[in-house]
Amino acid sequence: MKVAFTTLGCKVNQYETQVLESLFLKHGFEVVDCSCFSDVYVLNSCTVTASCDSKIRQLAFRFKRINSDAVLVLVGCFAQAFCCGSSANSSNDDRKYDHDRKETEVLSIFDVVVGNSNKLETPVLVSNFLKNRKKIVEVRGHLKLAKFPDIAISKFKHRFRAFIKIEDGCDRSCAYCIIPKARGFIKSKSLESLKFEVEQLTLNGYTEFVLVGINLSSYGFDFEKKIGLCDAVELISRIDGVKRIRLGSLEPDLLTEADVARLSKIKQFCPNFHLALQSGCDDVLKRMRRRYDTKQYVELVNLIFKFFKNPSITTDLMIGFPQETEFEFVQSLEFVSKIGFLKVHIFPYSKRANTVAALMDGQVAETEKKRRFSRMEKVVKFETEKFLSGQKGKILEVLFEKREAENLYVGHSKNFCLVKVKSSVDLCGRVECVKIEQSFETFCFGRVLK
Repeated sequence: MKVAFTTLGCKVNQYETQVLESLFLKHGFEVVDCSCFSDVYVLNSCTVTASCDSKIRQLAFRFKRINSDAVLVLVGCFAQAFCCGSSANSSNDDRKYDHDRKETEVLSIFDVVVGNSNKLETPVLVSNFLKNRKKIVEVRGHLKLAKFPDIAISKFKHRFRAFIKIEDGCDRSCAYCIIPKARGFIKSKSLESLKFEVEQLTLNGYTEFVLVGINLSSYGFDFEKKIGLCDAVELISRIDGVKRIRLGSLEPDLLTEADVARLSKIKQFCPNFHLALQSGCDDVLKRMRRRYDTKQYVELVNLIFKFFKNPSITTDLMIGFPQETEFEFVQSLEFVSKIGFLKVHIFPYSKRANTVAALMDGQVAETEKKRRFSRMEKVVKFETEKFLSGQKGKILEVLFEKREAENLYVGHSKNFCLVKVKSSVDLCGRVECVKIEQSFETFCFGRVLK
């Protein structure tokens, strides 16, 4: 029996898909590529924006075109948020979320629907469906005392870099966000489990590790013993074979000067900080219910530059949040230029059911969002080019990940610049010092130092 996987959304979802693949293999399935004929197609879903809904529908129809008799399985955030479940701040399993006809139609396409709270049961549920061919909807509410599942991966889809989920859930209530409903309460991976997982991955040749979570900065908040994100980074830095450590998205108000100082002392730590922003305007941040302002954000960026040599900052930015005026948007434009980001993921505000922002007056027109998106895109492009240009003449340590063309190798520097070099020697998997000689719109070009 063949099974294929498709992942939408964040790095946490990518990790969880890898976990699901390993579980299906243990249940006797053969894993194939999602573009191939398969008996079962598993879609690990996202629901951050409304565009995710249409992607889910499109993918389902694509799978049916490949195999009209295939079993379609929907797992993850979309199912949890719109099918069943309790609030992230409640353990009442009987509470139902409101959802419109569009979400109901999406859910009706699938044969098996599984939420985040019991995602690991998916292989068993699929096997049950195959026996009687009766639709299964198994989405449970989040339990406040639920523990982080004791499961580990030993391989990842990338050849040299592995994502490791160490935290799940969020205790925040940002006005636009449905993810706390989809992910539930904060749960953290134990240091013992983390150590075991990294050791297994290093034995299989992985050298770079990216620690990820839904609210990664809150790692350890659920432990009785006071443990934080820096403890996790320090732990894996002591494991043989670990050459690099990266962090996923961080909440700016939860990263202290002491944290930055500790991270700066870890040789393997890569100084690329993805600091969630959402808006460069304080009034918009208040309406979003974010827990920081632009002054705090700048102070944190300055701290990072104080403790690290040649770091980079990346972020997410929302365009057209309800009531956002032209003046407020311009403030965001100017803030992006002030920080000098390496990369910015720009996305238009998307109304999600069961959020405060969905009920706000002053919803920004789609045409205006597109106009502002285009303006912000130009500013971001300029800042990226400026940052990459500033790398010229510098010597960067690069992990080469693939051969792009004959004698052309591509990798990332510790501060996450994309770097290309020419070499007659196979560089894949190697870490080399590269002198940057040229910069382009999205990457740098250099030569390997002997």
